[in-house]
Amino acid sequence: METRVRPATLADAQAINAIHNHYVRTCTCTWQTIEETDENRLKWLKSRDQAHPVIVAEIGHQVVGWGSISAYNTRTGWSATVEDSVFVHHAHQGKGLGKLILGDLLLRAEQLGHKSVIARISGEQVGSLRLHASLGFEPAGLLKAVGRKFEQDLDCVYLLKSLRKP
Repeated sequence: METRVRPATLADAQAINAIHNHYVRTCTCTWQTIEETDENRLKWLKSRDQAHPVIVAEIGHQVVGWGSISAYNTRTGWSATVEDSVFVHHAHQGKGLGKLILGDLLLRAEQLGHKSVIARISGEQVGSLRLHASLGFEPAGLLKAVGRKFEQDLDCVYLLKSLRKP
């Protein structure tokens, strides 16, 4: 079956939330420790603006992954810099969906006029680090032991993708 990437709709909120909450419960790829309610996820989706889209990947009519571009910092001087988020349903990992979603987000970010995309990744998340590197993200910093989840101290790796034209 064909995989399709499209803008998220309000009807996708529950599927997006289910994918995310799996990782809240099981993984350090998000440092969130309390599951999000479907109601709060819907509010989050409604709060998004045109410059900060949410997309979903679907196979058939099933959402199997999602991604978003978010403001990195609310101060005006940071307005051309965004942060990406990519989550793939755990049963669909290793099929290239993360690369498909992130690649689409990068194209959208460039089309929207953003100049830089930042990724903040938990240091032991090798798959996510490789995914971002494969699409041209470069190391931009390391914050040692700044996070904690599952009784484990976590490093935060910063990666940067410049969208500026030479």
